[in-house]
Amino acid sequence: MEPYLLWAIETLLVDWETPTLTSGFSATLASLSPSPEPSLSLAEPQTNATVTQSIAEASQNTGLSANLLRAVATAESNLDPNAVSSAGALGVMQLMPSTAAELGVNPDNVQQNIQGGAEYLKSLVSTFHGNLSLALAAYNAGPGAVEQYGGVPPFAQTQQYVQKVLNLYQQLNNAASS
Repeated sequence: MEPYLLWAIETLLVDWETPTLTSGFSATLASLSPSPEPSLSLAEPQTNATVTQSIAEASQNTGLSANLLRAVATAESNLDPNAVSSAGALGVMQLMPSTAAELGVNPDNVQQNIQGGAEYLKSLVSTFHGNLSLALAAYNAGPGAVEQYGGVPPFAQTQQYVQKVLNLYQQLNNAASS
């Protein structure tokens, strides 16, 4: 019984932090099977559902493709809400604390992190007149670096990042169309 109690408390806290989610404690509780053995990773499906739903909501809110947002999130954090980079970037979309503050989002809140990253990416796509490669390079290295070099900066990490996101985006689009 204790694992269910811990799961319920953790799920309620997650639901409390992200109140606009439609799949919460009640929906999850209703879908539980009557099996006497609880899953070893009860929080993981909720986290995955939160990330997936937050990507879908951010896509609707910004007009950016959900597949593009998923590709960026995968390249940035492998969809891990608890990811922290060596540079201090946080969460699924790896927002720097200063960027999160400028966007008015809490980078530790999954939904806000993804929404903030999507808004930031949308602004970069606009800044670079729809050039996705330049927007992605700016997301990774900063818009100043893209402007300084007049294109994707000659940093191996940034060039690999842009290629990785574009490849993931294409794979996700291909999978969706087949």
